[in-house]
Parts: sequence; structure tokens; C-alpha cells
Amino acid sequence: MSEQRGYTHYFYGGSTDVLAKLNDRLRQQFPRLRIAGMYAPPFRPLTDAEENEVVNKINVVHPDIVWCGLGTPKQDYWVYRFRPRLEAAALIAVGAAFNFHAGQVRQAPRWMMRCGLEWLFRLCMEPRRLWRRYLIGNPRFLWLLWKYRKCR
Repeated sequence: MSEQRGYTHYFYGGSTDVLAKLNDRLRQQFPRLRIAGMYAPPFRPLTDAEENEVVNKINVVHPDIVWCGLGTPKQDYWVYRFRPRLEAAALIAVGAAFNFHAGQVRQAPRWMMRCGLEWLFRLCMEPRRLWRRYLIGNPRFLWLLWKYRKCR
């Protein structure tokens, strides 16, 4: 749909290697896709000057959609912080999608995706990184959601 409508895209996050592979794969799969730019930020907080530079780099190319692949929760904070400063119509936090589409990280088999078990596949692939999120964070979120619903 994006090719047909001519939307432009900007990809923020990941490493230069991941972005290069993502660019190659997207151009192979969607030859008419309009990629306005890509930026791999350093793995540290940006200075005020760097933040201003990022805002200018993105705004000067006028993307319709900015895809942010920094991982949770960093990307969520980034979108919240940069939304007022960016002129793009949409900012979308996509987690590990850059790595998946670049071919850097294996995705779950389709049947697991259809059954809602992609989280389990990812947990098995990266247990040291994801165990706390899936086994502590998610149940805590569900508890708070239930508790909030009960109070209303």
C-alpha cells in the first residue's frame, strides 16, 4: 500500500549493519518503496546537540512515517519525547522488527505466530534477555490491568 500511495519512510534505530541489510531487503521486496533516510544512533543517551541534529535530519526529508526500532521501553520513551518535534504524520515503535526484516534474528514459525506464541519462541531464543519481561513484567501488567478494571 505504501508503494502505491507513495508514502516515505524513515528508519531510526538499530546498528548501521542492520540498517544496511534492512535497506537491501526492503528494496528487493518493495522496489518502489520510498525510503527517506535511516539513522543508527549511538548506544548511549543523545546530547542536546545530537537530538537537535536528529530532528533536523528527519524533518528535512519530510517522511510520512518514522519507524523507531530501539527496543522496549527505550523506543516508547523516544517516540513520546520526539513526537512534538517531528513533522512526520506517524511515529511507530516496532521493537525488534528491524532485526527480523534484516534477517539478523529468526522469527517464530507461522503456526506459533497464529497461535499467539511468538513470545514463547523469542523467550526460548533469548532467555537471558527476555525472561524478566515475559515472566515478571507481563504478569505484573496483567495484574495491574485486572486491578484497574476492578476499581472502575
